[in-house]
Amino acid sequence: MEQLKTYILMIGMTLLFVWFGGMIGGQGGMIIALVVAIGMNFYAYYYSDTQVLSHYHAIPIERDDAKGLYKIVERLTQRAGLPMPKLYIIPDSQPNAFATGRDYDHAVVAVTQGLLDLLDEHEVEAVIAHELSHIKHYDMLIGTVTATLAGAIALLANFGFYFRGDQNRSSNPMIMLVLMILMPIAATVIQMTVSRSREFMADEGAARMTAHPEWLQSGLSKLDHYAHTIPLSNAQPQTAHLFIVNPFGSGGFSLQSLFRTHPTTQERIDRLEQLKN
Repeated sequence: MEQLKTYILMIGMTLLFVWFGGMIGGQGGMIIALVVAIGMNFYAYYYSDTQVLSHYHAIPIERDDAKGLYKIVERLTQRAGLPMPKLYIIPDSQPNAFATGRDYDHAVVAVTQGLLDLLDEHEVEAVIAHELSHIKHYDMLIGTVTATLAGAIALLANFGFYFRGDQNRSSNPMIMLVLMILMPIAATVIQMTVSRSREFMADEGAARMTAHPEWLQSGLSKLDHYAHTIPLSNAQPQTAHLFIVNPFGSGGFSLQSLFRTHPTTQERIDRLEQLKN
């Protein structure tokens, strides 16, 4: 069911992209948008995981490299009914983690060295459970595709003035201008809303997988603190939504919060508190 929801949202974002191409470029713009969307979806589906792992200099590890981590992941995958994902360590001091990969058989969990150094075993287990919950619900794929298409819509808007559309097709220049301003914003809001809702789902999944919501509450509190005090090398806004906490830190509510990739840590802790009742 979750996989079906993922594909429906992917198709919806693609149709939004194609519709926008048609609005600013007529039939020609629609065709160009469709070709670009297919190409970007293909790349995101097959190669985005390799790209993000390479960007953060993630190192693949085997059982002998980190036996404790392997035992935690094996125990949790058995509970979740998932195959064992590939494990990577990012040589960075900020404690953080993310999951990527297009399906269960190509799933990857990457953790920073800082996560293993600064969190206790229970907190590490809760973080891993969070990432496995993302894998179980295909969040890695949906996050990548929505981010890719949101960026593509913004790029298309930048080229909007170069599209003339069909000569027989009348259009209001002011409407076109408003669309070129609002559509990238709308696409970004959709991307961020999807990302934030999936974080809540993964938190709940982790709490149920470990049967200890307090482990994740403690872990999130530490991760948020360190995100403000220890920078993550090579951190990019385009990949921030992949991590369990925003590597740039989180803030309170503001207009800027509409574009936040994660709920605030306090919101997540409060949601987890409700699961104890």
